[in-house]
Amino acid sequence: MIHSMTAFARGEVRGDWGNLVCEIRSINHRYLDMVFYLPDMLRTLEMSMRESIRKVISRGKIECSIRYQPNAKAAQALFTMNGALVQALCQASEKIASFLGNASASSTDILRFPGVLETKEADLVILQKQVFHLLEKTLHDLAASRKREGDELTQLFFQRLDSIQQELVKIRQRLPLVLKEQKERLVKRFTEAKVELDPARLEQEMVIFAQKIDVAEEVDRTETHITETRRVLNQGGAVGRRLDFLLQELNRESNTLGSKSLDSILMHAAVEMKVLIEQMREQVQNVE
Repeated sequence: MIHSMTAFARGEVRGDWGNLVCEIRSINHRYLDMVFYLPDMLRTLEMSMRESIRKVISRGKIECSIRYQPNAKAAQALFTMNGALVQALCQASEKIASFLGNASASSTDILRFPGVLETKEADLVILQKQVFHLLEKTLHDLAASRKREGDELTQLFFQRLDSIQQELVKIRQRLPLVLKEQKERLVKRFTEAKVELDPARLEQEMVIFAQKIDVAEEVDRTETHITETRRVLNQGGAVGRRLDFLLQELNRESNTLGSKSLDSILMHAAVEMKVLIEQMREQVQNVE
């Protein structure tokens, strides 16, 4: 099975410690690129979160955001104030105010000073466990969404490949008729011009014409590429780049078919193949 690179998943969990929300967005990208939006207290978890995501996703641009809202009880328990440091800062502020007049530090200014608010390590451990539990669940939902869209893309690709093969059947069936019609036209021209028909000359003209419209090699290569594309789709996994390469080869063969087509039916078949291939190339950009 193949997976799409476009998906979104959201998870939320509540507890005595507060509320956690995890959102993960995934879009197409040449490689695996991850961006994180985390609260300051959780930034130390980024490397471990990267490893967790890398185990599930191999390609795409991933945006992961974690929002944490502690409840009133948890907020009080999560932080403690360094009373000695606060007292020292207040005394220092009063001394500075004696030199500057009324200018003195506010309580907000003091709280911003590094070390005034201290985070309880034990509470952070509990919160971190909840973060990874929520991340795992959200990643599972994201992977399921990518798989569902990948299944739809797979069906689309198989339908387009079936249609391309139908056009190849038309080309194979039409080629002998094109040669027959060309021979009839040449004979008619000789007859209308009242010129003696030279069998050797007629045979030579037919050989030259057959060489011009000979697309057997292109048709065979196209069928080979179709077979390989089906095999890759059935194999599944991270096959987006492989599929993109195969579609480039299919497009090249369809261009050659179109340039060699001197018959309107053959030309229409080649154009229809190009349309089908282009539809697949647009969608394969979203395949992991």
